[in-house]
Amino acid sequence: MTPPYRDSVPPMSTRLALVGLALAAALFGGTFVVVKDALAAIPPMGFVAWRFLLASAALFLVARPSGTRVWRDGLVAGSLLFAGYAFQTAGLVTTTASNSGLITGLYVVFTPLLAGALVRRAPSWITLAGTALALVGLVLLTVEPPLRFERGDLLTLACAVAFAAHIVALSRLAPRHPVLPFTAVQLLVTAVAALGLAAVFEGLTLPPREVLWALLLTGVGVSVAAFALQVHAQRVVGPSRTAIVLAVEPVFAAAIGAVVLGERLDAAGWVGAAAIMAGIYLVLTLSPDDELLGAEAITEAH
Repeated sequence: MTPPYRDSVPPMSTRLALVGLALAAALFGGTFVVVKDALAAIPPMGFVAWRFLLASAALFLVARPSGTRVWRDGLVAGSLLFAGYAFQTAGLVTTTASNSGLITGLYVVFTPLLAGALVRRAPSWITLAGTALALVGLVLLTVEPPLRFERGDLLTLACAVAFAAHIVALSRLAPRHPVLPFTAVQLLVTAVAALGLAAVFEGLTLPPREVLWALLLTGVGVSVAAFALQVHAQRVVGPSRTAIVLAVEPVFAAAIGAVVLGERLDAAGWVGAAAIMAGIYLVLTLSPDDELLGAEAITEAH
C-alpha cells in the first residue's frame, strides 16, 4: 500500500468532502447548456482543447508538479478524464443537454461495478437491480422509433463508463499527491490529447469570439474549482460514494436545459429519467456499506 500524501492542505472531514462533491456536481451540471450552445460555433474537440488549456494554465500559475510519480499518475487519470469529455462533448452535437446530463449520470451505477471488479468483489443484488433499472431508463429516454439509439446518446454512454473509471482511478491515485499539482497534470493531459485530435480531425484554429465566455466559464471557472474539489474529496471518500453524490449533476443539467434551452421530455422520456434516478437512489440508499468502498480499500487493492 502506498501511504497517503500529506501536504499543507488540511484533510477534509467526510461530511465536508461530501458537501464539496455536491458543489462540484452542481458546477458540472451547469455546464451542459453552456457547452451545447458553444458547439454551434466551435467543433467539439477544439472546445475541449481550449477549455482544458485555459484550466491547466490557470492551475500551473499556482501549482508546479514535481517528480515523475505525479506526472505518471496524472497521465493515467488525465487520459480517462479526456476520454470522458471527448465522448461527452462529441455526443452533445447530436443529443440534447438534458439527455446528455441524464445519460452521463449512469456513471453512478458503473462505478460500483468497476470498483468491485478492482477488489474482486461481486456487486450486491441491489447494485445489479439499480443498474438494470437505470439501463431501462436509458432506453426509454433515448431510443426513438424504429428502436435505435442516436449516435450522440451512444457516445454519451461511453462517456459515463470513462467517468466511472476516472472516479475509481482517483480513489487510488489522489491520496498520493498534493491536490493542485495532481489536478493540473490531469487537466493538461486532457488538453494536449484534445489538441491532438482537434489538429488531426477538425483543423486547429483559435476559438471564435462568441465562445470565449463559455471557455472561460467552463475552463477557468468550473474545471479548476470542481476538479480541485473532487480530487481533494476523494482523498477521504471512496469511489462509490463519490459517484452517488455526483449523481445530482444530471438533475441540474436537465433542469437548466429545460429553463434555458426550452428542452422538454415526452412521456417516455420522463419515465426513463425517473427510472435512471430511481436506479441511482437504489445504489445510494440500499447498497450494503461494505460495497460502498472507501478510498483505503481501492488503494490497498494493488
